[in-house]
Amino acid sequence: MKLHVERVLRAAPERVWDVLSDWERQADWMPDVVWMRVEGTERAGGARILARTRVLGVPATTDVLEVLAWEPPRRLRVAHRGLVTGWGEWRLEPGEGATTRFEWDEHLRLPYGALGEAALRVYGPVQRAMLRRSLGSLATIVESA
Repeated sequence: MKLHVERVLRAAPERVWDVLSDWERQADWMPDVVWMRVEGTERAGGARILARTRVLGVPATTDVLEVLAWEPPRRLRVAHRGLVTGWGEWRLEPGEGATTRFEWDEHLRLPYGALGEAALRVYGPVQRAMLRRSLGSLATIVESA
């Protein structure tokens, strides 16, 4: 499943990056995240993060994330290494004034062959709506400072 959402945020890229890179607080703006915990001391490139996520509102799985690209305040890419595999990427481009164009891509796979692919197709619209809702919550946080 491939997902893409984007939004212009009324905040500088550095402000947006500060919120994005605060791993433990991501549950504040991502409705499908119950909690996030960094394993070890590394918080940037190479970091390993556990994310307890909800499916249809029910805590269902603990996703394992590994930070593959860490380019503050422009780009963050993670690999999904739990039940859900694939990658996610956030890109930030400065706009006019103190604005940021934020793009979010997710390329996700489930095991179980055709059954996993079918499950992602069915769940895709829910996940896309969740990403949009997350961007709205992120905007509320970064634009209020």
